[in-house]
Amino acid sequence: MNIGLFGYGKMGRMLEKIGQDRGHTIVAKIDDDTEAIDYDGMDVAIDFSTPNAAFNNITHCFKNRVPVVSGTTGWLRDYEKALQICNAEKGAFIYASNFSLGVNIFFELNRQLAQMMSGLEQYTASLEEIHHIHKLDAPSGTAITLAEGVLEHHPKKDWSLDGKEKGKLPIYAKRDGEVPGTHSVNYTSKEDSITIQHVAHGREGFALGAIVAAEWILGKQGVFSMKDVLNLSN
Repeated sequence: MNIGLFGYGKMGRMLEKIGQDRGHTIVAKIDDDTEAIDYDGMDVAIDFSTPNAAFNNITHCFKNRVPVVSGTTGWLRDYEKALQICNAEKGAFIYASNFSLGVNIFFELNRQLAQMMSGLEQYTASLEEIHHIHKLDAPSGTAITLAEGVLEHHPKKDWSLDGKEKGKLPIYAKRDGEVPGTHSVNYTSKEDSITIQHVAHGREGFALGAIVAAEWILGKQGVFSMKDVLNLSN
């Protein structure tokens, strides 16, 4: 499979290594917003670029019949517009806030647990995420996705960073050393506590999941998610 990489920072270099280890060829490494791109040799594009470049990268691929896997955050105000272009061009697209295979299984466990806990008002729900000190945004996109999964079955309808707003689901964000990412969902009552947790041991899992998604989307048409890649839709 011939892969075009949009964004060639740390994640791009990791995608290159894992892609090559799995027998794929990197035919393009694009690290700026440019029109001078040869799409003809690409079987699939993986976008981990910047918020300013992502929409153009993704939609230009659609217009050139190249399926896209994207993990770029910060551009989602244009997400629906991108989907319209994807469908109009009969393209293929997967976006995920986190491509880790384990995290996406964790998302589904979280939704199932939230449904089970929905009628048990004696339990108070909260989330915690821990990341390395270099991470500037808080809470993480993964924590927000987890919160959305809880809120689907919870009387509270929004989340709050570090519990600063009463009446909202609290997400506590911590920054510690070089922690790749730890996410916990907690339900606490006077009698006991229930916690589910995902711990990343490194960042390679994010890149591996994106490569697996790129392998899966080849030859398909439509808009998909990691639930489809992992056959969790049912």
